[in-house]
Amino acid sequence: MPDVGFTNLFAVALIALLAPLLLGLAPRLRVPAVVLEIVAGIVVGPHGLGLVDVDLAVQIVALLGLAFLLFLAGLEIDVHQLRGQVLRLAVLGYLVTLVLGGAAGAAFSAVGWVHSALLVAVTLSATSLGLVVPVLKDAGQVDGSVGQFTIAAASVADFAAVLLLSLVFSTEGGSAGERLIMVGLFAVLVVVTGVVVATAGRSRRIGLVLLRLQDTTAEIRVRAAVLLLVAFVALAAQFGLETILGAFLAGAVVGLVDRSDDSHPRFRIKLEALGYGFLIPVFFVTSGLRLDLGGLFADTAALLRVPLFLVALLVVRGVPAYLSVRTLGVRSSTAAGLLQATSLPFIVTATQIGVATGLMSPVTAAALVCAGLLSVLLFPAAALALLRRPDDAARSAPEAPRPASK
Repeated sequence: MPDVGFTNLFAVALIALLAPLLLGLAPRLRVPAVVLEIVAGIVVGPHGLGLVDVDLAVQIVALLGLAFLLFLAGLEIDVHQLRGQVLRLAVLGYLVTLVLGGAAGAAFSAVGWVHSALLVAVTLSATSLGLVVPVLKDAGQVDGSVGQFTIAAASVADFAAVLLLSLVFSTEGGSAGERLIMVGLFAVLVVVTGVVVATAGRSRRIGLVLLRLQDTTAEIRVRAAVLLLVAFVALAAQFGLETILGAFLAGAVVGLVDRSDDSHPRFRIKLEALGYGFLIPVFFVTSGLRLDLGGLFADTAALLRVPLFLVALLVVRGVPAYLSVRTLGVRSSTAAGLLQATSLPFIVTATQIGVATGLMSPVTAAALVCAGLLSVLLFPAAALALLRRPDDAARSAPEAPRPASK
């Protein structure tokens, strides 16, 4: 057996267990588990108490966690809802986001915080769809106009942000033109694979086999999904693209071809159990282990970047939500803007690429991640408070008829 230690992985897995357990024991502490996972990683990591290191075992599982995180994000996208006015507003909103993000990036670049204004724009342009959907469900808005608009905007933003990050800032090298060609070829392979998978799924014989094996120890649907994930990640690497693009598109393909929940209702639950039960928490804890806050807290001027990045995130992703103000109203548009400005997993990924490519300093990366942590803590709670307030329509409801005068 290879000489790979599991002590650090045990510590990371223990943190992954204790974070949600603590929240379960303290239900009034409304903090997403991902925040505790990253913070705990910072505390026990090399830049904190120095109790846990990122060794080979932790690196491998964390890499799988990142892939599965993007896979499940792609799985959340419902392409059947991306149509009509909702799609037009989502696309227009993302274009506004890029303009505002470019302006913010240019300002941060002018003061020497970053070396690429476009990288800042892309980093600030995504929305954590996996964090937004539960908030909409809690408010009973996931199927309403607010939920549909927010989910559509988040889906477009996540897909576009992953694509831009892979196309423009890939660590694999090559010019932007070469990567554009590779993205085109990769897209063709993705489409072909999706058609093949969909065609095979309609085969009666294959369908009966899948039905017979899906809930046995074979777990055939889960194995097929994992195979597709690994295949797309490997293909993306071969094409010189970021592996996150392959993982994201693998999830989108599975979500597109897996339309029926009647014959396999537990399929997605099993995928989420594999991802959120083990792999993804390891990625977030490891992100905390790698985060160096020493330089950030050592300099007051550097620490001021955190609130400025938070405001930039709110403006860049929140303002475009007001494109729907005529349909949703001011309060609901404000809530949608707060939800759209909730972002953390993509910020963690983008800042790691920024540091690896030399376009972002570790201090700036730490400040951006801290801003993302604050967005997860503050924005969904504020949005939920707005969505739970009485509707304006309720106030303007017709009054009960008065008794006739005698």
